Amino acid sequence: MRVEAIGLNFADVFACLGLYSATPPGAFVPGLECAGVVEALGPPRASGESTVAPGDHVMVLTRFGGYATALNADTRYLVPLPETWTMAQGAAYLVQALTAWHGLVHLGALAPGQVALVHSAAGGVGLHALAMARAIGATVIGTVGHGDKIPLLEARGLVRSQVVVRDAARFGAQLDAALAAMDASHFDVIFDAIAGSFFRPALERLAPEGRHVLYGAADFMPSGARPNWRRLAWQFLRRPQLDPMTLIDKNRSVMGFNLIWLFERADRLPAAASAALALSAAPPHIGARFRFDELPRALRTLQGGRTTGKVIVEV
Repeated sequence: MRVEAIGLNFADVFACLGLYSATPPGAFVPGLECAGVVEALGPPRASGESTVAPGDHVMVLTRFGGYATALNADTRYLVPLPETWTMAQGAAYLVQALTAWHGLVHLGALAPGQVALVHSAAGGVGLHALAMARAIGATVIGTVGHGDKIPLLEARGLVRSQVVVRDAARFGAQLDAALAAMDASHFDVIFDAIAGSFFRPALERLAPEGRHVLYGAADFMPSGARPNWRRLAWQFLRRPQLDPMTLIDKNRSVMGFNLIWLFERADRLPAAASAALALSAAPPHIGARFRFDELPRALRTLQGGRTTGKVIVEV
């Protein structure tokens, strides 16, 4: 297929820094998703004919290799691009929407009337999580790292009291104030891509039968072009520790997942993509665009943590 747009993910940054355990051995091409045009088809699989044809516009999941101008892709990982969407919007959708759906709905089992805490709510995954929670009929409290992201969340339907600008020194009190503003006492689901010092204050406010779903550890993101191994070691040693007996005593669940480890379950993709689109049907928000020859700068911009929505590279 001819690649026309590439979606960037935090996993790409970790992979390029040598901090991602799922990368192939040796040299590899980064990139987990893109969008483009099918140019030709290989022999059909034994399981049946392909559902795509040359000329089709598609969104693609790929286990690395997406930073390219052309790609050989397994047709099982192709999803038709909605007719009114651009290629950039298609490249911005699959990884983050499927992450939001799998964590918040499939694992988190968010239900109408429940209260969810969504970390990094102005990011690509977070915006999909907000849309899905709204469609389900749940209440969301969202956290962001910088106050300049608040207007985007207000435009997406949150009021100021539903947005927490994270401050590690008083994060627990911030959560209490946000819960009180929503006339709630606990969270039913916590959707967490940060971990670190923000993990335990949130967990302590998880309701009985609540679910804390972890899908990332942005707190470990290095700020420079190379990892600071001493700092990472210190963070690793100070990472949150859980006593399983306490989970039983408090009747809470802590779950973790990484979408890439589900890559071999291609049979799940059509139903999961349909479910995600049903709950988050609007085109994704694109916060920054770069040319293909600007890929290193695009990655550094994403790494900086100041973008909203999705960072896209257009080929």
